[in-house]
Amino acid sequence: MKPLFDFLIKILILSVILWGVIFWSATEYNIDLGSVFVAWILIAANSLIGYLLFELAYDKSQAEYTKVVFGGLVLRLLVLMVLLAVIILQSLVVINDFVVSFFAFYCIYVIVEILGYQKKNKQKKRVA
Repeated sequence: MKPLFDFLIKILILSVILWGVIFWSATEYNIDLGSVFVAWILIAANSLIGYLLFELAYDKSQAEYTKVVFGGLVLRLLVLMVLLAVIILQSLVVINDFVVSFFAFYCIYVIVEILGYQKKNKQKKRVA
């Protein structure tokens, strides 16, 4: 359970830093914080679900691992695409702020998710 705790701590620290930068930027530029918040919630939930699926599939056979991790990836991306389409088509947010922050959050959080995978794999190699 330690890698999961480490992952959650890293996500929390990263989120605090990013929101500090966002609040600073909002005072300098005209940024809609609601749009940024919606993008952040979508990506933070996506990363958390992705890591939890990895944890779930970690000790399974290679076939099950592949199904859970890559199937989960496909399902998560489909859900994100549908949510993006609904949010944009319904004009629920300021489009420019939402799209820019969505892609920025996605790139940053995917890196943290991959680093979490690597850390868990390194711990298994040390035990073995």
